Amino acid sequence: MVSKNTIIEDLDNGKYDDIIEKIYVTEKGTEEFNTLVDRIKKLIKGLDEEFRDNEIEEVAIFSAPGRTEIGGNHTDHQLGSVLAGSVNYDIVAAVQPNDLDRIRLFSEGYGLTDIELDDLDIKENEKETTASLIRGMANYFKEKGYPLNGFDAYVVSNVPSGSGISSSAAFEVLLGNIINELSANGEVDNVEIAKLSQKTENNYFGKPSGLMDQMASSVGGIVAIDFADKENPVIEKVDLDLDADGYKLVITDSHSSHADLTSEYAAIPEDMKLVADHFGKEVLSQVDENEFYQSIPELREKLSDRAVLRAIHYFNDTKRAKREAQALKDNNFDEFLRLVNDSGKSSILALQNITQAGEVDNQAVALALALSQMVLDGEGASRVHGGGFAGTIQAFVPKDKVDEYVEVLNTTLGDDSAKVMSIRPVGGTQLI
Repeated sequence: MVSKNTIIEDLDNGKYDDIIEKIYVTEKGTEEFNTLVDRIKKLIKGLDEEFRDNEIEEVAIFSAPGRTEIGGNHTDHQLGSVLAGSVNYDIVAAVQPNDLDRIRLFSEGYGLTDIELDDLDIKENEKETTASLIRGMANYFKEKGYPLNGFDAYVVSNVPSGSGISSSAAFEVLLGNIINELSANGEVDNVEIAKLSQKTENNYFGKPSGLMDQMASSVGGIVAIDFADKENPVIEKVDLDLDADGYKLVITDSHSSHADLTSEYAAIPEDMKLVADHFGKEVLSQVDENEFYQSIPELREKLSDRAVLRAIHYFNDTKRAKREAQALKDNNFDEFLRLVNDSGKSSILALQNITQAGEVDNQAVALALALSQMVLDGEGASRVHGGGFAGTIQAFVPKDKVDEYVEVLNTTLGDDSAKVMSIRPVGGTQLI
């Protein structure tokens, strides 16, 4: 750790310029770069003002990125394959130890959360809260045998909440990196931090998510992940240089509400599990695909057509995710774009996670996709992004169409809905 004043002086002297430039994929001296430097200074000032009773001067800066799901929509919870990446939007924290045997975390815009380290049981009244995530991450490090140390943290995020780039996973990974450094001497690797993060989200936060979000945020860069072996997922880094291929990544928030959608999200893995159960398996990755197709008449008598369609999506999209990764390795960007579009079509037709069942008035995700296809006019690719029903779409937009694309989507959905992003090469990390 470094003293607060030293960090500020080093920032002014450019000591951390190369780190900031690499992690955030931005050039020194630009307005964006200077904003990032000022944000770190703001973190330190916020920590100092919020926790005046803490006289420890040494601090560290931590960062965890949001993620973009590129291939494999709702395949991770069935232990299939995905292609995902970290983006240059992140959650950052200035952290200092305390001697209080508690975690005190102030999140800008959300306020203070105070957790006692001798009370880490799951609390039903804390589900879907910041407190549940802090309590869960601390507990799982404790279960691994690490003696926990209290700390104070001041947190700032530019990962839009509910935007589909997974602010909750980024927050879990951020906590994992902080606790890892302060209580575990950095011994827990980024894959294990992702697993602990998913357990926290499932058990403490109460959201039935797969492992893709946490793994992409924790590992960083573009990663192809095969979850077939749940305890030992196969992770492969994949190179992607969008600028060299003449494209930009644009994530567009439809601004439709995620409220009351937990049952819709939960129904997807539930439907898929019903199909797996028919074959005596836990998840679809364990089911023989040919046997599944031969059994569709029987499945239709026993289950809903929606469950069958969602299983069809799984089998196709988990294969597509692998093919997307291979297309990138082969430098076949046109094939990659074709596969992304095919994934989007499958999410609409088979997975059915574009619009909430019965919803007529609010079909913002479908509208965003229709506008996206109108502007792209056969070029690039677009698809639903993340859980679906609300939230975001993803598009790979030719550079010469980016301005038009952003203007059209923003005009319809609201200012700053469409955000041009970069792939961040580094996952959860101690920045300083």
